[in-house]
Amino acid sequence: MMLKGALIGAGFFAQNQMHGWAGIEGVEIVAVCDRDPARRDKTAARFGARPYADAAEMLAAEALDFVDIATTVASHRPLVERAAAAGVHVICQKPFAGTMTDARAMIAAVDTAGKTLMVHENFRWQSAVRAAIDALRGGAIGQPFFGRVSFRSGYDVFSGQPYLATDPRFIIQDLGIHILDVARALFGDVATLSATTRRINQGIRGEDVATMLLEHESGVTSVVDCSYATRRQPETFPETLLEIDGDGGTLRLDAGYRLVIQTAGEQVRDVAPPVLPWAEQPWHNIQESVQIIQQHFVDCLRAGVQPETSGHDNLKTLALVEAAYRSAADRTRIDMRAAEWT
Repeated sequence: MMLKGALIGAGFFAQNQMHGWAGIEGVEIVAVCDRDPARRDKTAARFGARPYADAAEMLAAEALDFVDIATTVASHRPLVERAAAAGVHVICQKPFAGTMTDARAMIAAVDTAGKTLMVHENFRWQSAVRAAIDALRGGAIGQPFFGRVSFRSGYDVFSGQPYLATDPRFIIQDLGIHILDVARALFGDVATLSATTRRINQGIRGEDVATMLLEHESGVTSVVDCSYATRRQPETFPETLLEIDGDGGTLRLDAGYRLVIQTAGEQVRDVAPPVLPWAEQPWHNIQESVQIIQQHFVDCLRAGVQPETSGHDNLKTLALVEAAYRSAADRTRIDMRAAEWT
């Protein structure tokens, strides 16, 4: 059965999503909605979709199975609730919500409609990261007890997404949410969290360095560190690097997409992602993960099961973001098992 979808928001990153949908069999994006006429019309023409300036008009006019919401966070709640009221499935860009209240309201709206909600949390679906997750879950180094999930770069992300420089929250909300989600995918849910932040680039409003210490319910201790103020050569953007110790060995995802597993001996695998026909380096690992997570969404819709990064699951990652900002402001250790975070 052909699934018909629509894209809401035709900005910088949404072009990757449109390419990703085009590469998935049995899916057709029939409509594109954006308030900017140039972006809307260009994207719609490029991918053979009908353009709309208003989401409510599009939902009323089109027979859709799902919508892909690729707008900024402030618009997510009204758009998700409108899509739920229209009876369509939803995939929504991260960060899912600006507050836990909004996130819970969106989840409730889609649950009430009997539809599926997935958050576009794609870092855990990068093929290199996924290879590490699969190896760990498969017992390659036994029971893990320590991990480090690291993303450090000096890449200019503001040229393509200038709004990132104007938000009072930056690296934890925009990037750290991905890295925290990878830590959850690797080591499970979090019991306690503490965080520190810094702003090195004085030309932006938010923090561009963050370090978080997580105690997982599984017993693993992990360090999650993020920086857009790190000058290094060669530049590793946009790679997520991993170091994991287990009682049976160690696992590393090193720069250059090298997966190293050391037990009695050493195994080294090249887990470099392919450069899809529409992708370009160095973004290709993220671009490939977009298509992979969207394929996962489609597979879940057809199987009638919840996606791995469902709204309910992503609520736990969003809670870590909110807790990290509180911890950094108050210099406190946050108990993630408290009622306000669950």
